Amino acid sequence: MKNNNFVLIMAGGVGSRFWPKSRNAYPKQFLDILGIGKSLLQLTYDRFLKLCPAENIYIVTNSQYSDIIVNQLKGISLEQLICEPTRNNTAPCIAYASFKLNAINPEANIVVAPSDHFILHEDIFIKKIKQALNYTEKNEALVTLGISPTRPDTGYGYIKYEDAETEGVHKVVRFTEKPSLDKAKEFLKAGDYLWNAGIFIWKVSSILKGLKKHAEDMHTLFSKGSQLYNTSDEQSFINEHYPGSPNISIDYAIMEQADNVYTIPSDFGWSDLGTWASLYESAPRNEDNNVLSAKHHHIKDTRNSIIHINNDKLAIIRGLDNFIVVDEGNALLIYPKNQEQEIKEVVKEMSNAFGETFI
Repeated sequence: MKNNNFVLIMAGGVGSRFWPKSRNAYPKQFLDILGIGKSLLQLTYDRFLKLCPAENIYIVTNSQYSDIIVNQLKGISLEQLICEPTRNNTAPCIAYASFKLNAINPEANIVVAPSDHFILHEDIFIKKIKQALNYTEKNEALVTLGISPTRPDTGYGYIKYEDAETEGVHKVVRFTEKPSLDKAKEFLKAGDYLWNAGIFIWKVSSILKGLKKHAEDMHTLFSKGSQLYNTSDEQSFINEHYPGSPNISIDYAIMEQADNVYTIPSDFGWSDLGTWASLYESAPRNEDNNVLSAKHHHIKDTRNSIIHINNDKLAIIRGLDNFIVVDEGNALLIYPKNQEQEIKEVVKEMSNAFGETFI
């Protein structure tokens, strides 16, 4: 029997909030950031092999990373890499991928997921994904997995949903961008809000219809290549036309406008591993509450910190509380953990001041 389940793994970001471990040339999705012998991308790929055959998994990425991906993922061919020539956010790359998959299988039922998320309970995750796929198979619905919030976090977008449900699937009332702390506390107390994890499930026909209705310019741009997808002319068409697509997220372009958006409340031990602090929350800690990755070290009177030191260096640290210390290549980061949201902006400033050598 033909398997109509397809997976799009998004692996094109540069992960600047994880600098200096994550660099432009080798971003965090390709790193063994958890110290378990597998990169975040490899963990994500292995997870989805439980859902569909390897040939139905496609990696959406920037063309500069194609060699890394083929080396890391056994069973992935170059034909399964969907290479964007420019970084134009998630809507254009999902639009491109949708046209490509539609040409392969118009019945495709697609999961779109980031490559760099941590999921503790993979069996529950796969069960929720299958629940969503069963729903989208029968309904013209755009489904997102929402994460049951455990704290009033200001780093995530939120999804408000209706109490009524069909097969555990709830209609979405609205999306809210990253809120203030007071708002996040309100959402948590209300009990009908979820974190937006950026994990989407839909039939290819449903997302193409959504693009035509809510992002007509993008739909028109990519439909011009309808006869070229999965041929030797595909990449040259994309290289020419893709840079002209708008820089917009799928949330803004489609999800916040469509009226057929649904969510499944989920709890499978999720973290987006977007920042050093989120890694700190997910990783095992020692008796001083430190997350420590350093072969040679002498660390005293230091607690509540995350410390990553290259194995060929000796680290001597004393008197730190609630800090990030990361030594990687030609850069050293020492930063208060509670101000880590500034790191992305600081990296941008450093790029302007010192050039790409350190970025």
